[in-house]
Amino acid sequence: MANNQKKMVDDITSMDVDFAKWYTDVCKKAELIEYTSIKGCMVIRPYGYAIWENIQRILDGMFKATGHENVCMPMFIPESLLQKEADHVEGFAPECAWVTYGGNEKLEERLCVRPTSETLFCEHFKNIVHSHRDLPKLYNQWVSVVRWEKTTRPFLRSREFLWQEGHTLHATPEEAIEETEKMLGIYTKFCQEDLAMPVIQGQKTESDKFAGAERTYCIEALMHDGKALQAGTSHYFGDGFAKAFDIQFADKNNQLQYPHQTSWGVTTRLIGAIIMTHGDDNGLVLPPAVAPIQAIVIPVAQHKDGVLDAANELCDRLNKVCRAKIDDSNNTPGWKFAEYEMKGVPVRIELGPRDIEAGQCVVVTRHNREKTIVPLDKIEEVILEKLEEVRKGIYEKALENRERRTYIAHNMDEIIADLEKNGDGFVKAMWCGDEACEDKVKEVTGVGSRCIPLEQEHIDDKCVCCGKPAKCMVYWGKAY
Repeated sequence: MANNQKKMVDDITSMDVDFAKWYTDVCKKAELIEYTSIKGCMVIRPYGYAIWENIQRILDGMFKATGHENVCMPMFIPESLLQKEADHVEGFAPECAWVTYGGNEKLEERLCVRPTSETLFCEHFKNIVHSHRDLPKLYNQWVSVVRWEKTTRPFLRSREFLWQEGHTLHATPEEAIEETEKMLGIYTKFCQEDLAMPVIQGQKTESDKFAGAERTYCIEALMHDGKALQAGTSHYFGDGFAKAFDIQFADKNNQLQYPHQTSWGVTTRLIGAIIMTHGDDNGLVLPPAVAPIQAIVIPVAQHKDGVLDAANELCDRLNKVCRAKIDDSNNTPGWKFAEYEMKGVPVRIELGPRDIEAGQCVVVTRHNREKTIVPLDKIEEVILEKLEEVRKGIYEKALENRERRTYIAHNMDEIIADLEKNGDGFVKAMWCGDEACEDKVKEVTGVGSRCIPLEQEHIDDKCVCCGKPAKCMVYWGKAY
């Protein structure tokens, strides 16, 4: 490895030495974010935002394919509107940021900067839904929200973040539940296929569900360090919000009914999940589907006649099948190799005078650094094969990490012993359904309930905490 390449890589803290420092190093050195003078808020730099744009583009297409339309609600919520759903406002009160002045004048009623938009959608639904013919309403918006977090970390938890929030209204509970589960399925498909990140589908416990929801479904992923990350949520509200906001519609018999509601969302936290699931000590490893650059062309000995022309021609060809870029800067090839490894570009193509003479190029895959000699006349088909190879490779590696870090426990002593011996991870254990036991497990072992998986396993007849008959199996773990 050239010295300038080695120096660039050495600037990253090893993930095994300090995972948190490694994470922030990658965020900064891969030019994903920059800090600001506003505590807890970040600049998402062009490369980081390009990842989000690809996430947004793919998901938006999936939403529209299932009949959803994009809207945009106001940023501000009057306090009186927020107060209409008691559980909801209580759940968000500690995180709300308030506007009390407009210009130099004190407002008669303070305004909340949206932490989420259920109340705004409810007000709108009340104004536009009157008949069963107006249903269903399948809406989504791409916006930023503000939650006044005390402890922040780039992408994972910040005071302002980007997200999408879907809000739908249905005539029956069955339709609303079907929608809730359908959107959970879309998130699962996106994470596993496009982000190459294995997830567990489940339902949150009563104590951990969204404020105002009857049910909260989630997808949980396990990061490289063994901590869980909630990658997306989908909520079934029943008719609670409809009753609180007096949303009613005339059914087919002209009888007034309350509609049933859902909401669902993912955030820029997904970028943090990508970093912590796939990254290594050389920086990012990006899933091809969301990588801003899928293939980087590096001309070698570019000062020699014909090299740059051939590299540009190769890049033009690649751009017809993937997102390709050429780096024709004056930096050394070694520096460029390190830079694009840091940025997680899935495939690197090296092209020098000898390659041109032989009618070939060198293709290097980011996740395993394997080099392949590829005939130039085959490059388009090979590059697509290599991108799929990267996707499958990083998915299998992430799945292996999750399986290796998933433990089965029959009592709390086994939970403690597994975590002490093997490190953090998912613990599968039975639960009686009592919130007191849920709290006790976390107090004694340090791991909380992550979800009740939709795919249940029978591990034991008894609760891991109290020994009483168990109702379900739960995934437990430490979480971001």
